[in-house]
Amino acid sequence: MEKEAASIELPKIIYEKIQERGLDIEDFIMYTLMSIMQLDPSELAKARLELIMKYLNEAKEYIDKGDSVQASEELYNVMEECIKALAGKYNLPEYQDAVKEGRWSTYLLGEAARLLSMVLNEPRINDAWSRAYGLHVWGFHEGKYGVDYVKIDSPHVEWLANYTV
Repeated sequence: MEKEAASIELPKIIYEKIQERGLDIEDFIMYTLMSIMQLDPSELAKARLELIMKYLNEAKEYIDKGDSVQASEELYNVMEECIKALAGKYNLPEYQDAVKEGRWSTYLLGEAARLLSMVLNEPRINDAWSRAYGLHVWGFHEGKYGVDYVKIDSPHVEWLANYTV
C-alpha cells in the first residue's frame, strides 16, 4: 500500500529556528526542495492536492466525533492548501511573494483568494476563504463554534477542495 505522506524528523534546534522566523515548516521544506531539485511547480501542486485530501478526511472524522475545534482547524488547512495550489497554478503575484519569503501569511492567502475569485470569475472561492477563516478564528482559536456551526461551513470548504482537485 502506498503512503499518503512521508514523515521526517528534524533536530529540535532546526525546528525551533524555522518557527522563530515565522516560517511554515511544510511550506519551507517544500519550497526549498523545489528550488534545490529544480522541480516544476506542478509537482508542488500535486503535493498540495495530497494534503487537501488528507486534511479533508481528517476534518470529516473530527466532525463525526463531535470535535468542532479540530474539525475547524482541519477545514482551514484544506482551504490554505487549496488557495496555495490554485495560486501556484495561476502563478499569482501572491504565490511569487510566498515562494520568495518561504511562507504564506494570512494576508497573502486572503489576497490570493480575492484575486483567484476575480481571475477565475468564481466568487465562491472568496466566500469559501472567508468561511474557513471564520472557522480558524472562531472555531479553532476561540473555540466558540460547536459542531453544528462547523457543519454549516464545511460544504463550502469541500466545494473548493473538489474545485481545486
